[in-house]
Parts: sequence; structure tokens; C-alpha cells
Amino acid sequence: MILLFVLGVGLVGVALALVSVALRPGVQPGGVARSIAVLESITSPAPVELTREVDPPFGERIIEPLRRRALAVGRRLTGADSSDRIRHKLDLAGNPAGWTVDRVVSAKVLCTAVAFTVALAASLVLGTSPTTRIALLAIGAAVGWFGPNLYLYQRTYERTEQMQRELPDSIDLLTICVESGLGFDAAIQQVARRTEGPLADEFNRMLHEMQIGMGRGDALRALSERSNVVDVRSFVGAMAQADSFGIPIAQVLRTQSHEMRVRRRQRAEQRAQQVPVKITVPLIFCILPCLFIAVMGPAAISIMASF
Repeated sequence: MILLFVLGVGLVGVALALVSVALRPGVQPGGVARSIAVLESITSPAPVELTREVDPPFGERIIEPLRRRALAVGRRLTGADSSDRIRHKLDLAGNPAGWTVDRVVSAKVLCTAVAFTVALAASLVLGTSPTTRIALLAIGAAVGWFGPNLYLYQRTYERTEQMQRELPDSIDLLTICVESGLGFDAAIQQVARRTEGPLADEFNRMLHEMQIGMGRGDALRALSERSNVVDVRSFVGAMAQADSFGIPIAQVLRTQSHEMRVRRRQRAEQRAQQVPVKITVPLIFCILPCLFIAVMGPAAISIMASF
């Protein structure tokens, strides 16, 4: 009996030792361990590169071919000079991330198709007449076609307003840098580094253009063409003349800063004077009717009750 017990304990120890050796790292699995390894390899996800080659994402399978077809159609519908006009609009809008000329053209076609489909579905659901349906389809197609242009126009407007607000302060900082002994290029670099916004981005782009070999005058004129702000064009013209005729830049900068602050104050006064005219429409159609109802309503009810 004791012999059988010792033999059983020994067999259990040998089994545990074999299992530990089989599961030790670096040893080729066998038996059950090999089967488990095979099952894990089957159920485990494949590498990302292999999955991308076998099953490309939705964007590459559907969106990209659709965008290429829309681009081909858009190039046929737009004019020959549409690329230059769209590129100029993108420059004015600050070149939003991911927006290129080809993407704008394809977006116009895709938005037109989507808006046309939505207008058709709405007309069918509402059960409109043929004339109304045609009008809805035309409006939907127009909204889809000019939608990207409206987006770029809004971005351009917001960017213009922000540049107009930031320019006097940037000119003051530029004047301080020049009067402290820095050159014009170094002062522009300091302004671009210390400030944020579209004007700082334009200064950075101007510096990069000058670093790749473009002259200062050409870089300033390119800055003026990428913006439709009157103050920026005035500043660029003054700097170009000062560079051509050898006028001290600090004096020109101080004069430009004073003129821009005067213009900003005049624009604020102009907007303040426009407030009474702009408030007339909501006053007549929104505020006065409510006031008449609150004041004359009880009297009208009493008169109706007495009659």
C-alpha cells in the first residue's frame, strides 16, 4: 500500500515536470499546447498591414473612387480658369486643412448630387406639383453647387476680420522690434513667433518664401495678393516703397501704426452709427407688436365684452 502511494506521488511529480517543461518559453509546443497555439493563431486578428491589403477600408473602396469620378465630372463642368480662381479663394480663406483645388471641385459635384437627391425626396414626400418640384430641384442643385464656395467665403470673411483686428498690434510690435535694433526680416520673425492667428501665419509664409530665394518685394506683394484687407495692402505698399527708396523703416512703421489705429476707430464709430438703422426692422416687426398686445390687449378685450 505504501509502495503504491509512493509510486502515485512520483507519477504526479513527473507529470507536473513534463507540463512545466512543455509550457516553458523557448520550447516547441506539442500535443495540447500545440493545438491551443493553432486555435489562438486562427482566432487572433491578422496584422494591420495584411488586413489593409486584403480588406481595404471603406474610404479607399467607396469614397475615393466616387471622389475621382466626381472630380472628372467637375472638371468638365467648370471653366478652364476655375483652378486659378479656386486656388485664389483658398489663399484668401487661409488654405483650410485638407482643402485642395481637386477636393473643392469634387465637393461641388458631390454636394450637388446630395442636395438634388434630398430635394427630390422632399418633393415626393410632400406631394408637390410638377412646377414646385422643378423649382425645389433647381434650388437644391444650386445650393449644393455653390455650397463649397459659400463655405470658403465665410472662412475668408472671418479671416479678414481677424487680420484687420490683429494688424495694428502686430505693427506696434514690429515697430518696437525695429527700433530696438533688429532688421526687418528678424522683426517679422519675432512678430510671427510672438503672435497667433492668420496674420502670424502669413508672416511665416512670407519668411519661408524669402528663405527659398524670393525677394522681399515679391514676398510682400504675394502677401498682399493672399489677403483682401485694405490695411494689409496699404502696409505692404508702404514697406515696398520704403525698401525701394531707402526710407527708414521705423518711421514708416510708426506712421502706418498711427493710421491703422485711426482707421480702426473710424470703423468702430461707423458701426456704432449703423446700430439705430439696423435695429429699426426688429423694432417694428418684433418689439412693437408685442408692446401693442401687452398695452392694448386688455382694453380691446374690455371693449369686445361691453359690445
